[in-house]
Amino acid sequence: MKEIDIDRLLRNAAEAPDLPPAEMPFGFDTRVITVARRNGNGNGFASLLRRVAVLAASVIVLASAGAYLEFNRNTDAMLASGNEFTIADSAIQDEVAQ
Repeated sequence: MKEIDIDRLLRNAAEAPDLPPAEMPFGFDTRVITVARRNGNGNGFASLLRRVAVLAASVIVLASAGAYLEFNRNTDAMLASGNEFTIADSAIQDEVAQ
């Protein structure tokens, strides 16, 4: 901006009258709350939150069940074949001995 424009803007701002702060019209806040309740904005958010919580809980239950079944399957295989570390150790010793 040019120096002249800045000076003119500052002069006009200094000459502006001091106005009282704008106030909300009478009853505006109650009208807004009434419209929000009629449209169900609060209930919509609560139901969305409830749905998300139920979905998250079901995912946790399914993941826990899957992990439990997988853990039991691996434990049974390990017990049936013996200790895996012992088998690996004996294989390493056989290779070193040759």
